[in-house]
Amino acid sequence: MPPLPRALLDRPIAHRGFHDARLSRPENSRAAFEAAIAKGYGIELDLQLSRDGVAMVFHDYDLRRLTGQCGPLRQTDSAELTTIPLLYGDEPIPTLADILALVDGRAPLLIEIKDQDGAMGPDVGPLEDAAAAALADYDGSVALMSFNPHSVARCADLLPDIPRGLTTCAFLQSDWPILPAATRERLAAIPDLENVGASFVSHDRKGLTSPRIAEIKRAGLPILCWTIRSPEEEADARSVADNVTFEGYDA
Repeated sequence: MPPLPRALLDRPIAHRGFHDARLSRPENSRAAFEAAIAKGYGIELDLQLSRDGVAMVFHDYDLRRLTGQCGPLRQTDSAELTTIPLLYGDEPIPTLADILALVDGRAPLLIEIKDQDGAMGPDVGPLEDAAAAALADYDGSVALMSFNPHSVARCADLLPDIPRGLTTCAFLQSDWPILPAATRERLAAIPDLENVGASFVSHDRKGLTSPRIAEIKRAGLPILCWTIRSPEEEADARSVADNVTFEGYDA
């Protein structure tokens, strides 16, 4: 399995870019990514799939919170999505190809592939395929991750030379209300690490002291964490984590 790039361990990672709505830098926007580059941070970003099969840089399944428009992103073609302005800024939703061209190796990228059916099951492929197509000729430092182990395994098949990891947490019912209890319990135990060839995990900061995270750390795999929102949280997280994904302050 390819190792996590050193560039994703030696500097803090800006969660969805170094975003700040007060400064017209929406999350997952060009402005937020340029701000992260200017500060020397790494960049974490999210991928969702458009109706016509394009990897879009966007966190939510629905458009409302980030654009004010109604409806699932998945039901809109990329040509229309790239004209929809993000709230608190003056730019539209970007594609992954747009952001790769913008960053062009100036900052390391940690790319989260969002689960597409809400079941964390084997119904994967189109988004991973779209991401792989966009990344085929990219030369910068990059790693891929997902909560869904099937997605990570698909990335291993498509992009075997790009490091991949699992996004992990305690999978509490309050946070994952539509996931069956058996699925939540299984994923919380992080049983798929070796099967998918993961070279790191990115774990919820609130569960960094779990025995499973300690076991993974003893095995020599890097532990990233999310989402840190203050210097105090960062100091606490770094007692376990090798690096932090942060927002809301200067790390």
